[in-house]
Amino acid sequence: MPELPEVETIRRQLEPEIVGRTIERLEVFDELFSRPAKPRELEKAVSGRRIEAFRRRGKYMLVDLSGGVTLILHLRMTGNLQLAPAIPEPRFLRALIHLDGGETLTWTDARRFGHGEAVPTEELDERFAGKLGIEPLSDEFSAEVLLEAAAGRTAPLKSFLLAQERIAGIGNIYADEALWRAKLHPLSPAGSMKPEHAEALREGIVGALEAGLDNGGASIDDYLDARGEQGSMQDEFLVHRREGEQCLREDGIVQRIVVSGRSTYYCAGCQVRLRKRPKRRR
Repeated sequence: MPELPEVETIRRQLEPEIVGRTIERLEVFDELFSRPAKPRELEKAVSGRRIEAFRRRGKYMLVDLSGGVTLILHLRMTGNLQLAPAIPEPRFLRALIHLDGGETLTWTDARRFGHGEAVPTEELDERFAGKLGIEPLSDEFSAEVLLEAAAGRTAPLKSFLLAQERIAGIGNIYADEALWRAKLHPLSPAGSMKPEHAEALREGIVGALEAGLDNGGASIDDYLDARGEQGSMQDEFLVHRREGEQCLREDGIVQRIVVSGRSTYYCAGCQVRLRKRPKRRR
């Protein structure tokens, strides 16, 4: 699934190309794309509106339109959003956004999990309340915020990082990369972190995400950027998908386990497994 770096790469590429232009017409060819709304309802809600801003929240793309409407787009597992002068082959084509000037935004999705919906812009905060946590590349993201979010939680750090209601935008790839950078074992209880661990994890998260952005995202499966090109982050992984290889710190061999149903890669030699803090006696 595309994570924050992949979604942000697409946003940065498309923002200067589409902001200020008008959606002349939206065509939805797959009813799953607009669920639970009917395709015609979504088409009517956005067609004819001017694009005023193109933002990101977690893994969501937010297209703010004139008249106080925002089109929310989520790529899910195999969705791709590209700016194209020509309409692609219809095999995986799920929607078309026709822009003034003749160009088209194409939405293709092999597994059909991607989604679009239109909501009043003023309701966005309520829409995401309790579902999306802090943005990890924001100025507000700090070690103190991490400690507060993790306090008292016995879930593994890997599971903690995947919980979008705590930190928005991190998925399987960048959670592994962040934990390796922080030298923290993925099975460490989240609530066992001390301030120095939280600071190392904050730096690991930011470093992993910025590396993903610098490399245009990771194209492991279906991900392509807005220009139809692959990212190169998969060639720069420090630990993810390196099972059986020598750790880059030369402290051991990269191993694979399953945490929260997700393949998880780590080095037992350099990633310290923290222990649950004992309860204080009264």
